[in-house]
Amino acid sequence: MTPPPDRADRSVETDWERRRRLAAVFGDVLPETTSDERDPEGSPRDDGEDPGDAWLRAQVPPHHG
Repeated sequence: MTPPPDRADRSVETDWERRRRLAAVFGDVLPETTSDERDPEGSPRDDGEDPGDAWLRAQVPPHHG
């Protein structure tokens, strides 16, 4: 039994062709990086504060403030 013509063509497509075909059907659903890999938008990084210290300070519960 031979595969349908569209399936036979997919076996030889390159990775970028496959991604382009899937993006045409489904759109760009998932970003290349996750939100924890990116800097939060609007967070100033040029104040000289260590990012680890800023994160720790942001984790303090309000009642310990």
